[in-house]
Amino acid sequence: MFGIGGGEIFLIIVVALMLFGSDKIPDIARMLGKGMAEIKNATNDIKSEIQKSAEINDIKDLNPMNQLDLTSDITKEIDKAKEDIEDMTGPIKRQM
Repeated sequence: MFGIGGGEIFLIIVVALMLFGSDKIPDIARMLGKGMAEIKNATNDIKSEIQKSAEINDIKDLNPMNQLDLTSDITKEIDKAKEDIEDMTGPIKRQM
């Protein structure tokens, strides 16, 4: 894009010295460095989580057994619900 030359850097340093004084510049630089490091770490964490999620989704998509597992889980839950209903309605049917 655009580069910063030596003249621009010198101007920035002079303005910073005039605004903050020479005793505060190291503290400000330290704070800026820590802030940039935290932003970089947070960005890397987000990138790694997105990559892990994408890898997990790719693995699930490639495995056709996942669809079968889902179907069998649903079937098991339906059968369990039928049994529970039969258990609850059994005494009611007998009384009629």
